[in-house]
Amino acid sequence: MRAAIPSLERLADVLGLVRSRRIISRNGYVGTYSYKVHGAGCRFVSYDGTEVDVDFAADGSEVFDLWRLRLYGLSLPEPVDVTDEDLWSSARRS
Repeated sequence: MRAAIPSLERLADVLGLVRSRRIISRNGYVGTYSYKVHGAGCRFVSYDGTEVDVDFAADGSEVFDLWRLRLYGLSLPEPVDVTDEDLWSSARRS
């Protein structure tokens, strides 16, 4: 039986819950995702293998880099493999 995770105001709150050592463990399940907390972030994997790995800044904002974005694309049910240049170009347009 999976324990219910308390609702989160923001995704970064999962780190505080894990660090409290009384609320949730460093790995487990949230809905259809498994999660594993690491360092300053967390890796989520859905039932179909789609992977999202995110670090959190001190203010709780999500931090993604090219490596994490590439892993996400490659983990999709229909993988997308893009170059660093394509990722940088897309980020600059946003």
